[in-house]
Amino acid sequence: MKSLLTVLAAAAISVCAPSTAHAAPEAAGQFRWPLAPRPAIVNAFDPPEHDWLPGHRGVDLAGFDGQAVFAVADGVVVFAGEVAGKPVVSVEHPNGLRSTYEPVRASVAAGYRVRAGDIVGLLETGHPGCDEACLHWGLRRDRVYLDPLALLGTTPIRLLPLEGIP
Repeated sequence: MKSLLTVLAAAAISVCAPSTAHAAPEAAGQFRWPLAPRPAIVNAFDPPEHDWLPGHRGVDLAGFDGQAVFAVADGVVVFAGEVAGKPVVSVEHPNGLRSTYEPVRASVAAGYRVRAGDIVGLLETGHPGCDEACLHWGLRRDRVYLDPLALLGTTPIRLLPLEGIP
């Protein structure tokens, strides 16, 4: 049985243009969480030492099947389709960053302009490494993968010892 939020999100997608489908998630500066309410982090960003090595090039956020997924910032959808059998949405932002969301059943198409908080699709189950549905949220500049949590100011601060510092 579908939850009320799933039904409402699907209705919003079917009757709203992408630039008017606002359901503002919690803001954090210019960037926003792609899920609301603020999700738990299931798997952290763990980039490989070299591009060709395995690693986790994004973060996995806890969610549920059919949950609305939001654009984290203003931009243009550059891809909405399947990659290796997984539904993916990618948004290019004016500052040269590209955010990706998977597995997400797109409600937008390539070329659509989105604003931060617009619904870009609905979360699906099936992401590897997650027991339930979770969103794999990626971020890159050109070919360099970045930690998307840094956009939100949630990256942990580590203090170094003062020993040896003049």
